Amino acid sequence: MGKKKTGKNREEETRTGKKIPVKVKEVYFEQEPEPVTGKGRNTELGIVTYTFVFLFLIMIGYLVYINVWKADELNSNAYNTKQDANMDKYIRGSILSSDGSVLARTTVTDNGEEYREYPYANVFAHVIGYSSNGKAGLEASANSELLSSHASVLTQIRTEENDEKLRGDSVVVTLNAQLQNAAYQALGGYNGAVVALEPDTGKILAMVSKPDYDPNQIEEIWESLITDPSSSVLLNRATQGLYPPGSTFKILTTLAYMRQQPGAYRSFSFDCTSMLTVDDVTINCYNGKVHGQEDLKNAFARSCNTAFAHLGMELDNEDFREMCEEFLFNKSLPTTMQHSTSQFSLDGDSSYGEEMTTAIGQGNTLVTPLHMALLTATVANGGVMMKPYCIDRIETYEGDTVTKYSPSKYKRLMTTEEARILSEYMQETVQSGTATALGWYNFTAAGKTGSAEYVSNGYEGTHSWFVGFSNVDNPDLVVAVIAEDGGTGSETAVPIASQIFQTYYEIYGY
Repeated sequence: MGKKKTGKNREEETRTGKKIPVKVKEVYFEQEPEPVTGKGRNTELGIVTYTFVFLFLIMIGYLVYINVWKADELNSNAYNTKQDANMDKYIRGSILSSDGSVLARTTVTDNGEEYREYPYANVFAHVIGYSSNGKAGLEASANSELLSSHASVLTQIRTEENDEKLRGDSVVVTLNAQLQNAAYQALGGYNGAVVALEPDTGKILAMVSKPDYDPNQIEEIWESLITDPSSSVLLNRATQGLYPPGSTFKILTTLAYMRQQPGAYRSFSFDCTSMLTVDDVTINCYNGKVHGQEDLKNAFARSCNTAFAHLGMELDNEDFREMCEEFLFNKSLPTTMQHSTSQFSLDGDSSYGEEMTTAIGQGNTLVTPLHMALLTATVANGGVMMKPYCIDRIETYEGDTVTKYSPSKYKRLMTTEEARILSEYMQETVQSGTATALGWYNFTAAGKTGSAEYVSNGYEGTHSWFVGFSNVDNPDLVVAVIAEDGGTGSETAVPIASQIFQTYYEIYGY
């Protein structure tokens, strides 16, 4: 605290007038406090004001985000019943295929009762879904569009004068009815899934899941479906089924090795004797096949398990995991369709056995057929993954376009050179490897087979996989197939895929 001196040495006169020096005692007192001003109070008020303004701006920003970017997702959410209130004003719109077929429509009887009809019954069951007893598939995700109308003013006036309900807008999907039916027939009696899409746009042209159901009878069969704990009929295996990828995963294992060993992968050499044992884990090539000396391309084309198990032990697990997560393992896919998250669990503490099994697509790795289709499409599209989508446009009941959807890029995930090399390896698989059954047609093809072993309740089985694309130099179509308990990819999944490719070119031409 500052202090002020009030006394000092001075001369004092005596009564006699003689001046004598006198030392005056120094006296100190506390300095007076500064007068209170508004500065401190204004600072506190400013902090409070800016805090409230900041919170207000956050709230406004969140409302804008909800109403602009999240509006469609929230409107189409199966748990959002707000749109169902429009059922009193609108007749639910139709769902149409890209080739003009009616996939879902609402019929109104003379007494005003409304019935939802699905002309293709089981064929589109999972992707189109149902709209009673809850909603699923596109009936759920496009619910707001189907229960709204952009009809002309004249139509609206005429409908209101007649005290009638307006017809909701139609949803035109990217699915092709002919190709969808071909995929459904090709999968036959196998449970599993098929996904067919355009690699350069992300348009889904076919999506099949089995076992299936008839959505026309959903109310009648509902109780039996939900009371049977073993039933998975309602599960869309194409987007929600999680399977070990088997040797189809070697696409990513190969890419990881190319990146981690850029100077060694071209000179890779391995002598396959049909078996590789490390610690207490043994990896076998299918049916005890001895592949002998092979480079990386031949090991890939022949789907040599021992070569890839050996290769897996040379990879850095953390880098491998990081790469797989870039390819959306342990993450959501860039789609609004309901889907499961593919799983990859390898890390720095993993054992040699886990490294070997992961490298050949076994172990704890799980993937959805849609995800495998997207990975394959990334190779076919020169390293760029496109966002998959099913809705092409929204139309009024009269056929006028309301909204048109366009292809959208997700991300470049590999270089053009990496994609070229993987495409070359996949083409070798068709020409001389495990997918030679595709080599006899008027189109070129590239692909990868897979035989995914699994154990369930003591039962051991093998799922049959194939992923690939046609017209290698300028890819047209990507197909992913899984046939549960179908055995090797060569014997079951490849013939299924070949039928889909053939039908595609019958529709669109070579």
